[in-house]
Amino acid sequence: MSSGIDGALVRDVLVGLGVLLVGVGILVLCMALARVFNRVNRTLDEVDRQLATLSVPVVEMLGHVGGITDTADATVARLGTVVGTLETVAGGVGNTAKLATDAVAPALVNLGAVLTGLTAGLRRLVIGRGGVMPDHPPNGAPSHDDGIGVSSGT
Repeated sequence: MSSGIDGALVRDVLVGLGVLLVGVGILVLCMALARVFNRVNRTLDEVDRQLATLSVPVVEMLGHVGGITDTADATVARLGTVVGTLETVAGGVGNTAKLATDAVAPALVNLGAVLTGLTAGLRRLVIGRGGVMPDHPPNGAPSHDDGIGVSSGT
């Protein structure tokens, strides 16, 4: 038996000491994480408290805004109905105007034809069949003096 220090024993002691140091390091790390999570938890509790304080006015405001949007939606729906009615009325007025134009246009054409015929008949009655007015010489004929010093004709 030898009374010397065995190498395996030293190695086992050193490995044990290393594992102990790693365990202490993990313990310190976990304690630091616990402090961080505790601080985050307190911060979140404060945020929850402030949100609870603000939630009542926000909910009331959102309810008011919801009421406004409902009123606006109803108004837009009514305006859509009014616009549809106005479009229908405008279409009816357009159709009525077209019908009136279609009804009056032939009458105006007939009136124009009647006036043209009357004008031609009156011209023949006044001028005569030869196309010459009784007091005026035909075109190209010499004019004559009517005795007053004013010559008539062309």
